Amino acid sequence: MTASHRILSGIKPTGEMHIGNYFGAIQQQITLAHESDAYIMIADLHALNQVHDAAILRSNITSTLIAYIACGLDPEKVTLFQQSTVPAHAELTQILGAQVSLGLLERSHAYKDSIANGKPVNLGLFSYPVLMAADILLYQPEFVPVGNDQKQHVEIAVDLAQQFNHRYGEVFRIPKEYIPAEVGTIPGLDGRKMSKSYGNVLGLFEDPERIREKVMKITTDSRRPEEVKEPDTIVHLLSLVDAAAGDQLRSRYLAGGVGYREAKELLAEALIKKFAPLRERSLSLAEDHNYLARVLTKGAEKAAVVANETLHAAQRACGLR
Repeated sequence: MTASHRILSGIKPTGEMHIGNYFGAIQQQITLAHESDAYIMIADLHALNQVHDAAILRSNITSTLIAYIACGLDPEKVTLFQQSTVPAHAELTQILGAQVSLGLLERSHAYKDSIANGKPVNLGLFSYPVLMAADILLYQPEFVPVGNDQKQHVEIAVDLAQQFNHRYGEVFRIPKEYIPAEVGTIPGLDGRKMSKSYGNVLGLFEDPERIREKVMKITTDSRRPEEVKEPDTIVHLLSLVDAAAGDQLRSRYLAGGVGYREAKELLAEALIKKFAPLRERSLSLAEDHNYLARVLTKGAEKAAVVANETLHAAQRACGLR
């Protein structure tokens, strides 16, 4: 990946940012953003499928913006913007929606998972892949960084781009998926995947005492300090924060002679040390409302230039202009 390569990435503002978001997505997005011509969006239109409280959504959008900047994303070097403030996303979604079959959407993992688990499905969730295709194709990226669970969405974007180009002429660049180094599933306090829906998260900017309190609640078995232990959630999380410390704790687990309380204390202190500077930066950013507003305004203006060029080309191709 080089500065000449354009990428499109983003995150849904659906709740409090946690360390699973950081290690699973934000860290990789920021690295890629500094290595390419990056468009990073706060995907608030996608969040509407899950967040139905206006005040909460506004707060989530702001906290996501703060998290990106506090964690190291430089708005002067990348295009950081709020999806809904670039109307081309919604407009291209309508155009692409006329090209997609119901059968393709019914094969979407998100839709099938919701049906299988008896969850309610709205039109936004059903057409989620079309909006995501519009998000991608508007910026004519060469690469789209995704995890394995999002790979299908890039494939659908490719299908829609090829269908449109075949029908109306070459408008869209055919993007390639880019799957960053796999960090694996980030475990939560109860050992399951860290997720707000499970209530097992460690917040990205929580104060030290709250971090200690939560870490001490991590689920463990009843083995005594002198007993050999299998590497667990504590080891996994510590390895993400400090690889050398994680390796050392893993060795001590396998040799016996370390208790879970000591292991949790090591993890808590490592987390506090790792995220303290980011937390201080986030608190400072939260007070600078004018700066945050300027970042989103500038980002939307820059994103709109590229997005509108693509949208207008698509409109001319299909007869809307």
